Amino acid sequence: MASKVEEELRRLSVEMRILEQTAEALQARINMVNAVITDLTYANMTLEGLEKEKENAELLVPIGGNSYIKARLETPDKVTVGVGAGVSVEKTLQEAKEIIKKRLEDLEKSRTTLQQQLSQVIDKINEDRERFEELAVTLRRETPAKDV
Repeated sequence: MASKVEEELRRLSVEMRILEQTAEALQARINMVNAVITDLTYANMTLEGLEKEKENAELLVPIGGNSYIKARLETPDKVTVGVGAGVSVEKTLQEAKEIIKKRLEDLEKSRTTLQQQLSQVIDKINEDRERFEELAVTLRRETPAKDV
């Protein structure tokens, strides 16, 4: 009986390690999706702000590191939008907003799916941990103490 318990303990131990690695990978993907959502949210807010600007309006454009440059808005109704693989195309302001809105919706769905998967993995880890502890107690009871 003890060998069966020991075997199941080993199996649970390996399974829990794999599940913990899976949980870490899912959390990393959720963090990446959150970063992209934040980036697209800022882009959407910027486009909404551009709608209010007129041609030749002077803008402060962020260049990173909390630094900005002054620029003039030549065509407030045209936006260059990345479409993937390093390719960008010119779109109207409204088209760009729709593209960003669609991307945000898709990312929200992805995040929800990833969070559900993470929740299932965490539930399984907790279930395995409980079983592991039960088996460890059983093994301690069945294995006589040895005098040292």
